[in-house]
Amino acid sequence: MTGFLGFIGLVLMVWGLIQLFKKAKRKKGLIKLGVGFVLFLIVGMVSTPVEENEVADKADTEVKAESEQEDTKAEAEEKAKAEEEAKAEAEEKAKAEEEAKAEAEEKAKAEEEAKAEAEEKAKAEAEEKAKAEEEAEKEPEMSVSQQNAIRQAESYLDYTAFSKSGLIDQLEFEGYPTEEAMFAVENIEVDWREQAVLQAESYLDYTAFSRSGLIDQLIFEGHSEADATYAVDQVGL
Repeated sequence: MTGFLGFIGLVLMVWGLIQLFKKAKRKKGLIKLGVGFVLFLIVGMVSTPVEENEVADKADTEVKAESEQEDTKAEAEEKAKAEEEAKAEAEEKAKAEEEAKAEAEEKAKAEEEAKAEAEEKAKAEAEEKAKAEEEAEKEPEMSVSQQNAIRQAESYLDYTAFSKSGLIDQLEFEGYPTEEAMFAVENIEVDWREQAVLQAESYLDYTAFSRSGLIDQLIFEGHSEADATYAVDQVGL
């Protein structure tokens, strides 16, 4: 509105000047010129500050809006950055916790395996020790004479068959005391029933026997009746 009035004032002033030049002697032109000029000045004085204020206010508003926009943008960027850093930190923490957990599990597993291995080793050593002690108790200390009696008893069995009592008699015949002969026979590994079978076969290799006769002969040699009967059955009589 003020701009329009200023424009009207300017037009009137120009028109007044034109009229002044055309009719310089006419007062009416001067009056119009003066009125236009005054109106122009008034409007100019009024409109100029108002327009300047409007422009300044508009500029301030734009600057303020731009500043607020920049602040909002910066705040959003800062918030996004903080959230990203927090997320990265949380992921790093979770990763570290996972690695620590895996390491602890691996350590516990290794300790468990080591413990089981140590227990197994201790158990094996204990069993070995107990076995050695048992064998030591089972095997009495032998004199040289007893060791010789055992070796000679095994030597006899390598080439011929004997009954238990027959082998004792043979060792006594060789000069070993009865105690040592019996000790030797008790401390050798031998199947006396198998010895009866071997002796029955040996008899049949060089002479004939009836069933009862062979049983009696084996009993005479020191075999039990049960072993003698078993041997005769095995050779087919």
